[in-house]
Amino acid sequence: MKKPRDSKDVMELCKKHNVKFIRLWFSDIHGMLKSFALPFEELDYAFKEGMGFDGSSIKGFARIDESDMIARPDPTTFAILPWRPKEKAVARMFCDIYEPDGTPYKGDPRYVLRRNIEKAKKKGFTFYLGPELEYFYFRSNQCPDILDEGGYFDYPMDAAEDLRRETILSLEEMGIKVEYSHHEVAPSQHEIDLRYAEALEMADTVMTYRVVVKEIARKYGVYATFMPKPLFGQNGSGMHTHQSLFKGKQNAFFNAKDKYYLSETAKKYIAGLLTHIRELTLVLNQWVNSYKRLVPGYEAPVYICWARRNRSALVRVPLYKPGKEKATRIELRSPDPACNPYLAFSCMLNAGLTGIEKGYKLPEPTEIDVYHLSEEERAKMGIGELPGSLIEAIEIAEKSKLLKETLGEHIFNELIMSKKTEWDNYRTQVFPYELETYLPML
Repeated sequence: MKKPRDSKDVMELCKKHNVKFIRLWFSDIHGMLKSFALPFEELDYAFKEGMGFDGSSIKGFARIDESDMIARPDPTTFAILPWRPKEKAVARMFCDIYEPDGTPYKGDPRYVLRRNIEKAKKKGFTFYLGPELEYFYFRSNQCPDILDEGGYFDYPMDAAEDLRRETILSLEEMGIKVEYSHHEVAPSQHEIDLRYAEALEMADTVMTYRVVVKEIARKYGVYATFMPKPLFGQNGSGMHTHQSLFKGKQNAFFNAKDKYYLSETAKKYIAGLLTHIRELTLVLNQWVNSYKRLVPGYEAPVYICWARRNRSALVRVPLYKPGKEKATRIELRSPDPACNPYLAFSCMLNAGLTGIEKGYKLPEPTEIDVYHLSEEERAKMGIGELPGSLIEAIEIAEKSKLLKETLGEHIFNELIMSKKTEWDNYRTQVFPYELETYLPML
């Protein structure tokens, strides 16, 4: 299906493919997908006037006394949902959220990303990303019962080959390009890698990817989860995010004469990420459970350094095709797949741009396993650590001027308040571990 450019193209595609319902998608501040459906007959009105809804019921949106919001569909995001019936088909479009007076709503995560992309554009940059989202298949959403005992790239023990195959076919039907898929390290853990795209398109794609993975799993009677650490003693799920800046068709990260093939722009960008990563971690790893993944020993980065081949580093410069301009990129390894991609990509971009603007110096790469260094050795090398818990991430984020600038005051304040509530709810719970460990002895 040809990608539509405007509302007229969408109306024609709906008639051609017998689309009866259109789902309008948008995100709350946590990256939870919100949706409402309208019949095709209302679509022309939606394009011209937008669709009104109550924003006070959406997490991080408006207060009840200022709750009227307008959702305007973005015609370039039109796609038919392949898991729905072909007869009287269902399509979706992402929306931008507006105030009744026509101004963009500052609590809309998609607007936050648009605003940060515009900042990069004024400097001549286009921001490209290629995230790798890991996830688990379980027998239900009630208990993490695994489907297989497979490991990294395993084939005979891979119980989800058909699930991944159908997921990829569905993504491709929606115009989303996939590089490859495979079984991951942990039992019942999987990964489908997306072909790189411009930032806003990729954020929409991540939201779509998570829906498609879950819908196809449901069709097969199993449950897919992007929970960062569902299994004790096993690797958690990350969202290693490959990223680069281009100026026109030129990769601004590439320098053929540099020993690492990195331009000064790339080095300052990496330095920006390393300098500000602790402030941004609340967005990249936003749940209590996220910090059970960010521990040494399970391939998740904990220590703030960069390298080329070293996968214990926070930022890696992949060497699959050394010296090839278009392949030159950097990989941030700390985000997890349960983040809000609009806010996460905004944070990565603004941290990198800040490094470029302020001329941050990049230290030498750390090409040894950082997990095997002592605390004293790491301190001597100037290698810091990511926050170790949600409350630590909140306390660091609260003081961050960069994070407030990136998100805007509304989302910044709502996110901090929401995460404090989550932490309070978590820390007052009594968990099975405590009962098993302390009840018999205390």
